[in-house]
Amino acid sequence: MTQEKIMKRRMIRAIILFVITFIAMLIFIGLYIDETRRVQETYRKQFIAHLDQASSSISSYLDAEGDYPLRYRRILGHLSGADSFAFVMNGLTEDQKRAVNELYTCMLKYPEQMQEPERMKNMQQAVDDMSDNLDKGFEEAAEVVKSVDKKGF
Repeated sequence: MTQEKIMKRRMIRAIILFVITFIAMLIFIGLYIDETRRVQETYRKQFIAHLDQASSSISSYLDAEGDYPLRYRRILGHLSGADSFAFVMNGLTEDQKRAVNELYTCMLKYPEQMQEPERMKNMQQAVDDMSDNLDKGFEEAAEVVKSVDKKGF
């Protein structure tokens, strides 16, 4: 065999390997994008589930006749979960993520103020609207946060 035929074979082999590698890379990228979309859907479902549970816990808190600390901790736990999922979701803006985080932080830092019935009702409305994927829910959450006196306890 001549040197020219050997080089042709090697070039053909290299081109075939390149095409196979390129196709495999495209398939991998497609699978990665699909899995990322599925993970984001799971995050969204978990975010909504935590918000729904927080709303039902707020209702339970407002209708309760006792054991307020336990009910308050449940609300806090559900808002913590919603806050965690909000930060890994791609579908929320930075302002929306901040509103969820500030609501959770106010619940954590200022429990005496957040336990007021009127503030709890406003927070429940905000959580319900966020759960329904309405932008006004995040604005309502920001309003609840603004109503808290952050200098006092």
